[in-house]
Amino acid sequence: MTPSANDILSTDEFSQYLLRSKSEIFSIFRGMVERVTQVTMFFNEGKCAILTSMIAYNDSGVTFDYGANAEMNRKAMVADKVFCVAFLDKVKVQFILRGLRHTEVDGRSAFFASLPDSVLRLQRREYYRLSTPVARPLKCIVPVTSDDGVRRSIEFHVGDISGGGIGLINVPMHIPMETGMEFQGGKIDLPEVGSVSFNFQVRSVFEATSRSGSRTKRIGCEFIRLPGPMLTLIQRYIIKVERERKARESGML
Repeated sequence: MTPSANDILSTDEFSQYLLRSKSEIFSIFRGMVERVTQVTMFFNEGKCAILTSMIAYNDSGVTFDYGANAEMNRKAMVADKVFCVAFLDKVKVQFILRGLRHTEVDGRSAFFASLPDSVLRLQRREYYRLSTPVARPLKCIVPVTSDDGVRRSIEFHVGDISGGGIGLINVPMHIPMETGMEFQGGKIDLPEVGSVSFNFQVRSVFEATSRSGSRTKRIGCEFIRLPGPMLTLIQRYIIKVERERKARESGML
């Protein structure tokens, strides 16, 4: 079942991807029309769906081809809301139409609807992930509440870092960090760049066994709404380390 349109279009998590201006929305619609992008219309709480494509758009509204199933077309016409999903240049596009009406285009039946209030373009960037230098390892300080209820700041080794998150390595098995848990107030000092403060969620936990037989955990962490200035510092650090690495490989360092 498709996610609720209301849930997706109203949450703060996705607000940065919402397009509200007509010029931005028309830019998306122009690409959909020119590429004859397939659109899936969901209605009746995701129980029904129609495959269609956008024919035209203007200030009055948007026009779509009829679906192949006449009964589904009829049901779509009486639905209060229609949740539309499409992929344009591999980017997910979603919007809500508040009711469909019948129209005709070049003598064939079509759907017409008023312009949506907003369009969600879920363009999540894939960040470059840097394995941290062995010679100058990064340390991450995280306030953690132990099983006995005592809150302490614990230092972890950072195995890799990107604009999207970090990987913590050699985490002791007794440290309470499990998938889904959120932590506030993490801090990493990036050499010659600056200090980064952040909140994060644990997205993956893997057990690792060293050559000596000791067991530790590797923790994959995703930043939670990382502020722009913090992201800039991380990107600056990654660029700096990569430049130094390339300089060493070329014999310049």
